[in-house]
Amino acid sequence: MDTEILRPTAPADFERAAGLIRSGALVAFPTETVYGLGANGLDAAACTRIYEAKGRPSDNPLILHIADLTMAYEIASDVPPIAAHLLTAFAPGPLTVILPKAAHIPDIVTGGLATVGVRCPDNIIARHLIRAAGVPIAAPSANTSGRPSPTTAAMVYEDMAGRIPLILDGGSCRLGVESTIVDCTEEGALTILRPGAVTREMIAMELPHVIVRMDNALTAEDEAPRAPGMKYTHYAPRAPLTVYVGAGAAVENALRDEVLRRRAAGESPALIASNETLTALRAIVPAEHTYHCGARGNHSAFAACLYDALRRFDDLPVTSLLAEGTGAVGLGLAIMNRLRKASGGDIIYV
Repeated sequence: MDTEILRPTAPADFERAAGLIRSGALVAFPTETVYGLGANGLDAAACTRIYEAKGRPSDNPLILHIADLTMAYEIASDVPPIAAHLLTAFAPGPLTVILPKAAHIPDIVTGGLATVGVRCPDNIIARHLIRAAGVPIAAPSANTSGRPSPTTAAMVYEDMAGRIPLILDGGSCRLGVESTIVDCTEEGALTILRPGAVTREMIAMELPHVIVRMDNALTAEDEAPRAPGMKYTHYAPRAPLTVYVGAGAAVENALRDEVLRRRAAGESPALIASNETLTALRAIVPAEHTYHCGARGNHSAFAACLYDALRRFDDLPVTSLLAEGTGAVGLGLAIMNRLRKASGGDIIYV
């Protein structure tokens, strides 16, 4: 199968992509978070092709993407007031709400669960595609399972060339980490299943009368995950990753010692870090083995480039990756969630 990259500029481009969706084919498309691998969310056979293209376990649920909030009422059997409030406040945007699913939603979409994830992306190309298709679009990130998510069409092509017919190119994704997932099925309480750009603090401010919990546990092997990313390894680069977290000077010193130790042992480490840290270590790390993630503490810049950083060294002769972590508050919680999974939990606090 040939895979085409198309930058849509006319209604005919969207109708062509929508026709592929309606016919049961897969189309990758941009959102404000990462690129999605889309299929007709009402077509079980089409959604099965998502799992096949990604090599994704079939009990890992998909998210249904909608063009406007009225579609939420068509794919959920109930939209509780708390969920409706969140959708009104944060959609279109990087928020997925878990709702009881309507009977006509295929089990393959929900991993066999009685709930479904619903999201309205803040990306005009995505919403044009959904409207043109006339159906909710089921879409996980458009990468092979376990790999860092793609934030450009070129990254999608790296993983999906020959597996899907079309990639809609919308440029670089603005936010760079997947949506916040919130379970809205319990009366009087919310559980954040996956942190993202809609932070716990933002949700608590919007709903001060509601208990907002964090679910940081991975799902057990014999249980179906309630949301994407709760059970399986995600975001992993090809070289092993270790993450260092602490005050700026302490992290600089720890990374300097570790880089020198590994180089003395004949290894070739690469370094993903803030501008400040890389400036301090420029004498011991070759420029081609560094990735600048913006100013220290700039979570938005770090999130936007995170997956590009994790992919950058895949085809270079590096033996390991060392990364500077960040504080786990606000958007930093989402960054550290991804780094923890990408590193297999190899986090060093200094």
